[in-house]
Amino acid sequence: MAKDEASAGEPVELEVGGRTIRLTSPDRVYFTERGETKLDLAEYYLSVGDGIVRALRDRPCMLHRFPKGVSGNKVHQKRVPAGAPDWLETTEIYFPRYGRTADELCVTELASVIWAVQMSTVEFHPWNSRRSDPESPDEWRIDLDPMPDCDFARIRRVAHVVHEVLDELGMRGFPKTSGGRGMHVYVRIAPEWGFPQVRRAALAFAHEVERRAPKDVTTTWWRKDRDPAAVFVDYNQNTRDHTMAAAYSVRGNQRATVSTPVRWEEIDDIEPDDFTIATVPARFAELGDLHEEIDDVEHRIDTLLEWADRDDIAEEAEDGVADLDR
Repeated sequence: MAKDEASAGEPVELEVGGRTIRLTSPDRVYFTERGETKLDLAEYYLSVGDGIVRALRDRPCMLHRFPKGVSGNKVHQKRVPAGAPDWLETTEIYFPRYGRTADELCVTELASVIWAVQMSTVEFHPWNSRRSDPESPDEWRIDLDPMPDCDFARIRRVAHVVHEVLDELGMRGFPKTSGGRGMHVYVRIAPEWGFPQVRRAALAFAHEVERRAPKDVTTTWWRKDRDPAAVFVDYNQNTRDHTMAAAYSVRGNQRATVSTPVRWEEIDDIEPDDFTIATVPARFAELGDLHEEIDDVEHRIDTLLEWADRDDIAEEAEDGVADLDR
């Protein structure tokens, strides 16, 4: 055993849903602010098991791996590596730019998540479609992305406008912190449209939010042209193969922040750094999964596409341009 592996502790075995996951280097520090280890990371995901599995279930998933902890290099892993257990579920995704495919992880049980942690995964980035029909999104993602001078008070104001517009559309949105300085809102949609149509609908929605909050919101695509204090409603997160951190995913920073579901009514009282692997387990134990009902609703985007026609939003071709790193 190498010296750094020996200093990271002897392997431990975790029993997860009838499967045994061997966790190597359990004492390796992954997050320096409080000193949480690889084992702490695994135990965090065990504590929010129902939530993280619901967020990832049957979705192609890219893994953000940090083999030496978050102070080290990050690996964007699309392909499930050779030697993965035979019970691990995957799905084949085609990348047109390269004319190649990759077998991506599809979480179907909590053991899949803990296996990924053993592979040094910190962040889970699922597609907004499922493996049964990867080209038809069933999740519309609203990303409130703060520019460098934007404070969280502005994010809160824009989140309330998002909620207002969704209510008028008769749609139920499920908010969460991003794990950074922004917020996400997820809306389940009927998987009857492709990525270009969902992106077009998302841009029409972003325009409507911008009309109602022009001092707070921008939809300008080029970063250099945006107000540095604005909230960018990033409609492009609905493009094919663009992914975002899942609900309950830890983020790769030293505080070990978590992208955490929240209630609409608590948005005015929260701060992004409230939610870490040190605090979310107790919140989850008390409140359960605030996204538990996300699969109970399914909305249509016809009205949004009518707005896109009104705004003369063109439909852009999709070519799956994301890099196939691994």
